[in-house]
Amino acid sequence: MYRKLIAAIAIAAITAGCGNAIRNETSPSPQNNGSVRAQQTSPQKKEIANPEQVSRHLEQLAMGIKGVTNAHCVVLGNTAVVGIDVDSKLDRSRVGTIKYSVAEAFHKDPYGIDAIVTADMDLSQRLNEIGADIRRGRPISGFAEEMADIIGRIVPQIPREVMPQDPEVQQRANNLHKLH
Repeated sequence: MYRKLIAAIAIAAITAGCGNAIRNETSPSPQNNGSVRAQQTSPQKKEIANPEQVSRHLEQLAMGIKGVTNAHCVVLGNTAVVGIDVDSKLDRSRVGTIKYSVAEAFHKDPYGIDAIVTADMDLSQRLNEIGADIRRGRPISGFAEEMADIIGRIVPQIPREVMPQDPEVQQRANNLHKLH
């Protein structure tokens, strides 16, 4: 009984599967569905052949934004990093708005579309120094020195790991420790 039931189900499944093949119906191709295709409107990133020229271009573009007092750009490979200077008395939200406006201007520029924009005063100054080193013909050593300085600021200093070099300073630290 079970054999006949299984055989009947198998035959039904096979004939149902073959029914589609006999009619040879296929789903419509996505290319033939008559829908409208949108073209990308933002500029494509351009290959940076002259980093110094692109750097000056992006600095000028950034300084054209209201609220930007100065701009510093360094091009590394095919990526630009732009530091902007703003009035130090501005609140954080206004600085963010200015930074967004610069990014918006860069979005419309083929060299600026993938640029990195920062309003951090310290990073902007370091970018200025890296740019000066590049113009003086010291791109690698200048960059390495600035990166060492940046990393030195990021790495935390743990008091337990501090070992005073001067014996007199060590003695005063021990005396203070004994008082508490």
